[in-house]
Amino acid sequence: MQRASGIRLGRVLGIPIYLHASWFIIFALIVFTLQSQFRELHPNWTPAQHWILGIATALLFFGSVVFHELSHSMVAKHYHIPVRSITLFVFGGLAQIDSEPTSAKQEFNIAIAGPLSSFVLAAGFYAISVAPLSNQLVVATSQWLAGTNAVLAVFNLVPGFPLDGGRVLRALVWGATKDFQRATQIAARSGQAIAYLMIFFGIWQFMSGNRTGGLWLAFIGWFLLTAAQESYAQVAIRSTLAGVNAGDIMTRDIPTVGREVSVQDYVHEVLRTGIRCHVVVAGEEPVGLITLHAARQVPREEWTSMSVQAVMVPLDKIQWARPVEPVLGVLERMQQQDVNQMPVIDEGHILGMIARDTILKALQTRIRANSLAEQ
Repeated sequence: MQRASGIRLGRVLGIPIYLHASWFIIFALIVFTLQSQFRELHPNWTPAQHWILGIATALLFFGSVVFHELSHSMVAKHYHIPVRSITLFVFGGLAQIDSEPTSAKQEFNIAIAGPLSSFVLAAGFYAISVAPLSNQLVVATSQWLAGTNAVLAVFNLVPGFPLDGGRVLRALVWGATKDFQRATQIAARSGQAIAYLMIFFGIWQFMSGNRTGGLWLAFIGWFLLTAAQESYAQVAIRSTLAGVNAGDIMTRDIPTVGREVSVQDYVHEVLRTGIRCHVVVAGEEPVGLITLHAARQVPREEWTSMSVQAVMVPLDKIQWARPVEPVLGVLERMQQQDVNQMPVIDEGHILGMIARDTILKALQTRIRANSLAEQ
């Protein structure tokens, strides 16, 4: 799972909300489109009213997107599935959920919560738009938000992974077949087919003269295609590495370096061996961990006078794995903490080292073995 990136806005119901840099692109586009639309529909309003209402409506729309993602997140948290963050980006919003649901029922309920919440918002804004109000600004905003939330709900129900409708499809197939990987494959294939249709239709629209709309539709289709492929790849990785623990694939040859060694000598050792992470020892007792990345933080002119002990990560602060810990969990922690390797420790003793490339090699080996077994 990738870490959230962007501008942190705060927390809602305990979940951090982020703005991705790409969000500003779609926000500016929506504001410009809205003020143009309001100017055509209400020429008697002032330019300031057109722009202010455009900005306010766009902010309310993205508030609706956050509400949509929070609905997913709250149901996930109900099932004790951690939610890392919600990020707003160019295509809307994304709730980063730490793990897959454990049953088809959980998958269905988490997936359907988003579209249902958008339908609820659409109904609410529609009720405001038809209420006997004298304020035309409120009515215009409510009408647009009602229609847009309804479209958002319907679009997300399209049965193509990773859209909500694709997850609903996966839940239904999963419930019928009891095979999570097979269900994911079917939902991902459906998502890829829908994405190709969107791309081809977008290109056709572009060639027919609707250049902006066609280009945008093709771009969304390309995004969905990539997301569907990546989502299935992640599930395939999980399936392949299921049952593999850190102790099964760790490297038992533990590279060590004395704590008195200078940073310069350590860098030379890395260049000689290609090993980028070492356990720092005092005699035979491990006291920390040193990496090439940490050594590079030291100014070049201080390499000869500074020892690795001064820049190492102390043993009580390093990220480490237990030999019985599932490899998938180790990999997720590596991604979360942005580290490339961890020592494997049991009862205070370092048994070996595990790195991302070690996990990748194990994955490749198991994929080849599975391919041979299927032939």
